[in-house]
Amino acid sequence: MFIPSILPTRLNAGLGPGYDAQPVPRRSTPLDVLAWLRSASIRAMLSACFCALVLTAGCGRDAGRVLALSGSTMGTSYSIQLADPPPSLDAAALQRRIDALLAEVNSLMSTYQSNSELSRFNSSRSTDWFPVSAELARVVDQAQAINAASMGAFDVTVGPLVNLWGFGPDLTADQVPTQPEIDAALARTGHTRLKVRPDPPALRKTLADLYVDLSAIAKGYGVDRVAELLAGEGIANALVEIGGELNGRGHNGRGEPWRIAVERPDPGARSLFRVVPLRDMGMATSGDYRNFFTLDGKRYSHTIDPTTGRPVVHDLASVTVLAESSMQADAWATALLVLGPEPGFDLAQARGMAALLISHDGQRLSARSTDGFEAQSSLAR
Repeated sequence: MFIPSILPTRLNAGLGPGYDAQPVPRRSTPLDVLAWLRSASIRAMLSACFCALVLTAGCGRDAGRVLALSGSTMGTSYSIQLADPPPSLDAAALQRRIDALLAEVNSLMSTYQSNSELSRFNSSRSTDWFPVSAELARVVDQAQAINAASMGAFDVTVGPLVNLWGFGPDLTADQVPTQPEIDAALARTGHTRLKVRPDPPALRKTLADLYVDLSAIAKGYGVDRVAELLAGEGIANALVEIGGELNGRGHNGRGEPWRIAVERPDPGARSLFRVVPLRDMGMATSGDYRNFFTLDGKRYSHTIDPTTGRPVVHDLASVTVLAESSMQADAWATALLVLGPEPGFDLAQARGMAALLISHDGQRLSARSTDGFEAQSSLAR
C-alpha cells in the first residue's frame, strides 16, 4: 500500500532542504548506526519499513515522482529513493526482494549472527581452507587488495583492538589499555594471517583465533547489490543508502544529479559543510568526530591504527570518497582516515581517487579535495 507523504526521509533530515541524502560518518566497529541517528525523532521515523510517494521540491521546475523505500538491515537502516520509477512497478514486491537480498548479505557477513558464514569462519579453530560463498570471498579479496594498496591502513582483522579500546559492540570506551594488553591484541591481528582464494571460494587463517570483521566494507557491498538489483528491474534513477554508504544512479526527482550533503565534522552540532553531486558513483564518509572518549584531557578516537594498536593521533576529522562501487568507497574512506591528512591525501591523489579530506586546524577546519574529487563533482553537475 502506498502512503503519500511530504515528510523528508531520514536521508535529508536534520540539516535542512536542498539535497537528497547525507552519508553517515562511520565508525569502524561492527555494523551499527552512530549515536546521532539514535535520537528519538529519527528512531520514530525508522520504527517500521514504509513505502511512500515523496514529492521533492521543484526549485523552479516541475518535481518528478519519487518513490521512497526504507527498512532495517545490518544493525542499521537502509533508505532508497527511486526517481520516475516505471508506472507498473510493484513497490511492495520490490521491497520484499530488497529485504531478502539484504538478509542474504547479512547471513554471509554479519559478526552479530552466530550462524552467519563469517561468524562460522571466525569461530572455527582450523587453519585449513574453509569453504565460503563466492560473495564472501569476493569481499574479503577486495579488503585484502585495499589493505595492500593502503600500506596496511585498511585491516579487517583489527577487531580485537577495537574491542580492547572499548569501541566494540559493548561501547565501554572509558579507559586506556595497558601496553601488554595492546601487545596481546596485536598478536591476534594481521592481514598476512588471512588468506582468500576465489575458486573454489574459501578463506584460511594461519592463526586459529584470528577474527575477521567486514563492517567497514560490507555495507558498501550491500549497497552495490541493491543498486544492481534495481538496475536489473529497469530502474535507471535510484539513490541507495545503507548506514550512510551511498550509490547514486541517474538523476533525482528534479532531473538533476543526486545531491549529497557532507556534514561538518563538529561533535557538538550538526551543520552542512558541502553539497556533492552524485551520479553513477558510490560514496562513503568516515569520520572520528562522533565516536571518541576523553581521559585526563586527551582525546582518543575510535579509529585504530593497525600498526600501533592505538587510536590515530592526527588531525584528520573526516574523509569522503567517491568511487565506482560503494564497496570501494566504503573501505577507502576508512583507509584514508587511518593514514591521516598528508599521507592519506598524497595516496588518494597519486591513485587518481576522488576524495575530500577535512581536518582540524586549531579552532577551524581545513579541507583538501583531490583533483579526482573536483573532476567528478564537475562531471556530475
